[in-house]
Amino acid sequence: MARPNVTSKGTLIDSAKRCIVEHGIEQLTLKAVAEKANVTQGTVYYHFRTKEQLIFEVVRDVCYTSWANLKTDPKPAIEKIKEGLISAQSRTKEDSCYHQLFLTLIVFGFQNEMIKNQLSQLLDDENAFLTDQLSNIWSCSPIEGVSLKTWGILLNALVDGLALQSLISSNFSSEEVYKELEVILLKLTEKTQKH
Repeated sequence: MARPNVTSKGTLIDSAKRCIVEHGIEQLTLKAVAEKANVTQGTVYYHFRTKEQLIFEVVRDVCYTSWANLKTDPKPAIEKIKEGLISAQSRTKEDSCYHQLFLTLIVFGFQNEMIKNQLSQLLDDENAFLTDQLSNIWSCSPIEGVSLKTWGILLNALVDGLALQSLISSNFSSEEVYKELEVILLKLTEKTQKH
């Protein structure tokens, strides 16, 4: 029997994540989330009017949770770079659905102004987070004339672009590319520390 409407949005997001892991993105429906959470469909509709809104909330939850983990991690900044890249690379694996969800939202955003605006805010937040993390590592930009803000945007776009290539191309070597990206970031870090 379904529980009354006392279920939190967070509980429903967790149920959606479990649905995705167990059955894939294609099988994600508001009804499936209601069944997984053992609540009425009306409860899910109360929190998420559409499947697209549910997907957005799952993506946002994954982003904010990973950012919070990185912020509270006491490791040195260089180690955080390595861990951030490992995390980004893990989202390029075939069984990872984060970027599939994110890219699906981008397509929805072309048709849905609300989703587009929400994605825009999420990207702004992500760019700001990366800029903040880089400013903790780099005392200044490794290349004169390129701001840390631009570096944050470029790094964010690079990670999303690499994820897109890994989802599309069977020849994409995630291991190799991320290993070399780590080399680039560490070399840039060394350059900022010499100034």
